[in-house]
Amino acid sequence: MTHSKEIEQTSHYPVMLQEAVSGLSISDKGVYIDCTFGRGGHSQLILSQLSKNGRLLAIDQDPEAVAFAKEYFLADQFEIQQGSFEALESYCQSRNWLGQVDGILIDLGVSSPQLDEAERGFSFMRSGPLDMRMNPQSGLSAKEWLVQTDEKTLAKVLRQYGEEKFSGRIARHIKEALAEGILNTTLDLAAVVKKASPKTEKHKHPATRTFQAIRIAVNRELDVLKTVLEASVRVLKPGGRLSVISFHSLEDRIVKQFIRDQSRIKDLFPDSPIELEVVKPVLKKVGKPIFPSAKECEENPRSRSAVLRVAERLG
Repeated sequence: MTHSKEIEQTSHYPVMLQEAVSGLSISDKGVYIDCTFGRGGHSQLILSQLSKNGRLLAIDQDPEAVAFAKEYFLADQFEIQQGSFEALESYCQSRNWLGQVDGILIDLGVSSPQLDEAERGFSFMRSGPLDMRMNPQSGLSAKEWLVQTDEKTLAKVLRQYGEEKFSGRIARHIKEALAEGILNTTLDLAAVVKKASPKTEKHKHPATRTFQAIRIAVNRELDVLKTVLEASVRVLKPGGRLSVISFHSLEDRIVKQFIRDQSRIKDLFPDSPIELEVVKPVLKKVGKPIFPSAKECEENPRSRSAVLRVAERLG
């Protein structure tokens, strides 16, 4: 069983909880995967709808999230896997689940505990080390990444991943601050970006886009997303559902395009005068994109930019 009281005390708000889980169209004996466990909000609701014959595999690369799951999620139907959801296919292969999964949920947001804990280095509102890794035990920290990335590449990352208009100026200021040894914490980075920005957006900290871009680069988020989406069609059974929550336009564009591409009939040889092999669509879009309610946005401002898309695996 899960201990909901302790879960509530973590102040983690699962975004579009009811909508995302409803999108999975839960069968009580089904096999489900929560690719982004976080603090288990979505997992808890999925588990509550499963019988003793149902199964839920949760995945998270954050050691703190995994420790939380092991302490509070004690249901027999539940299993936590530490690692990146990039390896979804191999996790399923090792369990003989390929083509057997009834639903996959992917919540692409950074979890509230990660944002709230200064030492994780995700937030420009709190002083912490420049880390930003989803798994602090693996890969380069944000500071290490910034040190080894040249100014031109950094500007490109800020422009592509942060959609930052002043990417060149900000990149130059960051590299200068690093050279002077005055860029060591999240607040240092926020101050450098603020100084480098000639204009600011109303109600938006000037460092928002830069922090997003560096976090995406450090964690390879867009590449990992493409990999897990491609794996999902091999993992899901016919009729199985894919439910994905995105938080910025880059992610949502990838999800939207993937569902659209997988929903189309493909002619492998479009220029051939004779009819050759045609690839049938493997997914169908379910409904329209769903956005959080005004009430949810008020209660949890971090949900404001979220969009949920649902697709179903065809036979």
